[in-house]
Amino acid sequence: MLRKHLAIGIIFLFSFFCSIAQPDVPHGWHLLDSAKDSFYGISLDKAYQFLKEKNKKSKPVIVAVLDGGVDTSHEDLKNILWRNPKEIAGNGKDDDKNGYVDDVYGWNFLGGKDGRDLKKASDERSRIYHRFKNKFAALYPDTTSLNENEKFQYAQWKRAAQELNKNSEEQMEIMFLEMTSKAIKKHDKILREDLGIDEYTCEKLETMEPKTKQGRDAKFGYLSCMKMIGIDPDEKNTTTISELDEYVEGKKESMNAKDNPPPDYRADFIKDDYNNINDKFYGNGDVMGPTPMHGTHVAGIIGAERNNGIGIDGVADNVKIMMVRTVPDGDEYDKDIALGIFYAVDNGAKVINMSFGKSYSPDKRWVDSAIHYAESKDVLIVHAAGNESTDIDVKENYPNANYLFSNAKASNFITVGASSDPKIKGGSLVADFSNYGKQTVDVFAPGVKIYSTLPGKHEYGNLQGTSMSAPVVAGLAALLRSYFPDLSAQQIKQAIEQSVSIPDPSIRVIKPGTKNELVSFAELCRTGGIINAYGAVVTAYNMKPVKQNEKLPKSIFKTTKPTQ
Repeated sequence: MLRKHLAIGIIFLFSFFCSIAQPDVPHGWHLLDSAKDSFYGISLDKAYQFLKEKNKKSKPVIVAVLDGGVDTSHEDLKNILWRNPKEIAGNGKDDDKNGYVDDVYGWNFLGGKDGRDLKKASDERSRIYHRFKNKFAALYPDTTSLNENEKFQYAQWKRAAQELNKNSEEQMEIMFLEMTSKAIKKHDKILREDLGIDEYTCEKLETMEPKTKQGRDAKFGYLSCMKMIGIDPDEKNTTTISELDEYVEGKKESMNAKDNPPPDYRADFIKDDYNNINDKFYGNGDVMGPTPMHGTHVAGIIGAERNNGIGIDGVADNVKIMMVRTVPDGDEYDKDIALGIFYAVDNGAKVINMSFGKSYSPDKRWVDSAIHYAESKDVLIVHAAGNESTDIDVKENYPNANYLFSNAKASNFITVGASSDPKIKGGSLVADFSNYGKQTVDVFAPGVKIYSTLPGKHEYGNLQGTSMSAPVVAGLAALLRSYFPDLSAQQIKQAIEQSVSIPDPSIRVIKPGTKNELVSFAELCRTGGIINAYGAVVTAYNMKPVKQNEKLPKSIFKTTKPTQ
C-alpha cells in the first residue's frame, strides 16, 4: 500500500528516470517455476504434483491473518474463511464463552462496543515519547532505579526524543510530497475532464491519448509524479490521491509530535485500559473494518480458493483463514498484537501471518509473551521484514524473534524479505524496497507485482511489499501443515529454510537502499535463498515427526498469558 512504500520512492527520487511501461508479467508469477516458466516463483505446481504422486491427503489448517481487515463477501475468499463453529452469528451473545461476542470470522481488536471501528492510529515514536515524557525526562543519566523492562522502555523513549529533534529530512520530505500532491491533483483534474473518466491506472493511462495539448501535458506530468514517488502502475488514481493525503497528514502529525501529543484515537473508539494486558475483552466482531484492502490481498495470497475457475489460486489448498483485525492506518499497538496472537492460538490457528511492523515496541514484553505462548502450542508465526530498504540486523524492527532480557530466540518465527524477478521493474532478484539482514531475515519470497484479491466481490489487483512476501511463506507453511500434520512448527520452519532456491553465486543483486551496489544474495538473509514449495514438500516428506517433549527447549520467558 502507498503508506508502506512512499518513503522508498523518496529515496530514489533523484535516481534514473525511465518509462512506466513494463514487460507483461503473468498474474500469479510468484507461483511459477524458474526452470519451466523462466520466472523466479516458488514452484508450486511441481509441489502439488509430487504430493499427488505420493498419494498424500490433506487436513484443513487454520491460518490467522493479523491485519487491517478482510472482505468476507469476496467470491474467491468466502468459502475458505474460518467460521467459529461454536458461535451463532448476530445473536449478540458469547455462545462459546471465550469472552468475544459474535466472533464468527475472527475478532476486531480495533473496534468499539458501539460498533464503530478505529481506522487511523498515530505513529509509535510519537506515542512513546509523550507516554513516558513525564516519567523519564528527569532521570537522565541516572537510571539505576529502573527495572529491566523500564530500562528497555527508557532506551526507546530516549531514541524517540533524539529522532524527534532531527526532523529536517522529514520537513523536506513533507514539503516535496505536498508539492507533488498538488501537482498530481491538478493533472488528475485535467485528465478526468479530457478523457471523460473518473478512475484509471498508470498502465491504462499509458495506452490513452488525450484530446488536447493540456491533456497530453497532464498525462506526462501525472506519470512523472507517479514514477518519482514509486507508485505501482496498477494503482488507481483515486487510491493514490487518497492515500497520499493520509500519508502527508500522518507525517505532519509525526513531525509536530515533540510539542503536540498525537490524538488518542484509541481512547475515543476502543475505550480499553491500554496499560492493563488483562483488560482484553474489548473490540467487536467486524473483521472487515473500514480499510480491508491490505488484509484481503494477504488472505488471497495464502488461500484464495484453488481450481474454482475464477480469480486466482492461493498457495494452500485446504486452508481456513481466520481474520484478526489488529493493524490500523498507522502503527499498530503492541497490546492488540499480543492479544491477537493469543486469540488466534486459542481458536486453533496453526500458522499466523503478520504483515506489519514498526521501529518501536514499548510493550514488547507482551508481544514476546504471546509469541512464546504460540511457540509452546506448536504454532508457526510468519512476519514481513519491512519495506525501508534497510539492514534490520542494525536497525530496530518489531516484532522480532528475539526475546527480551535473554539470548533466546523464538524457534517458531520466520522473518521474510521480498524477492522479485529480473523481468519485473528494476531487473533484480531482490525488491528494491525490501529490508534485509544476514542474521535477522530468514528467507526471501516473491513480493513485487503480486496479483491477489481486493475488496469488492469480484475485484483483483497487484500490490507489492514484504507484506505480500510473508503470506506466500505462510501459505506454504499451511500447505506443509496440511499434508504433514505430524510435523512440528519448528520442523515446518526447518523444511522451508533448508529447501530454499539459492541463486548462482555469480549472480549479483542490487543491495536495497543503494543505487547500484552489487552483492550476493547470501549476504541479505540467513539462508541465502528464495523459498521453494517443491523443495519444502520433498524435505517435509522425508522428515520424521518428533515427540512433543522434543520440540521446545526449556522456557526462559517468564511472562505468562493474560488471566481470564
